[in-house]
Amino acid sequence: MKYPKFLKDNDTIGVCALSAGVGHKLEDYLKSINVLKENGYRIKEKGSVRVDDVRGGSSKERSESLKSLYLDNDVDMVMCAAGGDFCYEILPYIDLDSIKNNPKWFMGYSDPTSVCLMITTKLDIATIYGLNAGSFEKELRYCNDNLSILKGNIISQKSYDLYEDKEGFLSEERMFIHPVYWKTSLKKAKFKGRCIGGCLDVIKDMIGTDYLDIDNFIDKYKEDGIIWYFDIFSMPSENVYRTLLQMKAAGYFKHTKGILFGRVLFDSSFVDMSYEEAYNLAIGDIPYIMDVDIGHSSPQMTMINGGIIEVESSKGKGLIKFKLD
Repeated sequence: MKYPKFLKDNDTIGVCALSAGVGHKLEDYLKSINVLKENGYRIKEKGSVRVDDVRGGSSKERSESLKSLYLDNDVDMVMCAAGGDFCYEILPYIDLDSIKNNPKWFMGYSDPTSVCLMITTKLDIATIYGLNAGSFEKELRYCNDNLSILKGNIISQKSYDLYEDKEGFLSEERMFIHPVYWKTSLKKAKFKGRCIGGCLDVIKDMIGTDYLDIDNFIDKYKEDGIIWYFDIFSMPSENVYRTLLQMKAAGYFKHTKGILFGRVLFDSSFVDMSYEEAYNLAIGDIPYIMDVDIGHSSPQMTMINGGIIEVESSKGKGLIKFKLD
């Protein structure tokens, strides 16, 4: 596994809109960029980032913005500006050679899952599923944890105390009011392996495509074992169940030592199936932890695709730590 260089003071972060632009939330985006600048980084922003549209340009324009940042010797890391729904459109046009020959950290979360997994499984280059460039806020522990990791300080990440109500996701007021409680399939969960995952709402569309090389990734790191993590945005529980069954049938869970499921932000079911039931029925005896601090239900931990992850959880609390072996 190749690990790009971490950031130093005065390094430049390149920002591109691979999915949606940030025009609809420009004020929040600018506040986030200021957090990055206050932490000593320069920002190089592609022209389409601030468009007020669900697409930050055509498919080819968005893929070219990614390529240009990788070819730019002044750019030290690449971040996606925001999530969205249409990152999948750019996958046929991504120039993998530009990334392979100029490895840099790529970070995004939600829709950019597809780019993270494409880079990690096809090029064997680690990527970060953490925050988008427009998601940083001052004085929030999970944001500061992410900033520490970007500098190469691979801290242990402890479960948080409170998580945000779904109404907070839809409004400008942050509402961290619900107690965090990691629920384990075993009385005490402890597992270690090679980390891979992202937003399950996105991964489901990549199964069986040439945009992933999961078979090679799993085979190469089978001695380490695989740890999957899934951020679920709004998939109904029965859709999650069928997607996990499909992944299992496709061989994605070979050599899997454990699975982490983030809290579901917008939960639903048409057949009165709980998410816990979906997990139990789909993955059998693979140990798992659910309601982990991963994904859309803030606070979210920083995950390193391709890194070695160690996970421990008991009595509702948990800890993850990465080693870059």
